Amino acid sequence: MSETVSIHRLLDAGPTPDIERGIDAIFFESSNTKSFESEPVRAAFRERWLGRYLRHDPQFGYLALRPSGEVAGYLVGAIEDPAQAARFADIEFFNALREQTKKFPAHLHVNVAPDFRNRGIGGRLIDHFVADAKALGSPGVHVVTGAGSPNISFYNRNGFAEIVRAGTSGQLLFLGRAL
Repeated sequence: MSETVSIHRLLDAGPTPDIERGIDAIFFESSNTKSFESEPVRAAFRERWLGRYLRHDPQFGYLALRPSGEVAGYLVGAIEDPAQAARFADIEFFNALREQTKKFPAHLHVNVAPDFRNRGIGGRLIDHFVADAKALGSPGVHVVTGAGSPNISFYNRNGFAEIVRAGTSGQLLFLGRAL
């Protein structure tokens, strides 16, 4: 696919209903969780991993847009330490990772539509977030993913390294990138 995309700040591009629908489509398509017992459960899942960032931190949202304006990828993130911020208290593993999040407080979620993967778009989105985090004085950025997840190599290529495993059987991997 030769179609190019351009990177924009979420706040500069919208957010419009079309953009939000595009983000949602990529979010659910990229998620490991594919079925939900009810619409309220699906909505809670979206809020936990996407919605809170769109509402509380839209200044750290970035979009990869096709020339048509359709969303090809997105990144949402936060600069504050999630182990210290009350709004992340429902994500239990952050408490266990408190020492690591002090060194790598900024965190992100990045997803790209399948037709646009393996073209450097995710890395470009990360570069924009990292530049802002660094400019604001963050010492590092992290992601938490499954220990066997195929996205680990993507994060490694983008400067993240394994810092620690977490969870009852080490099923979570904390990857950090010093700034």
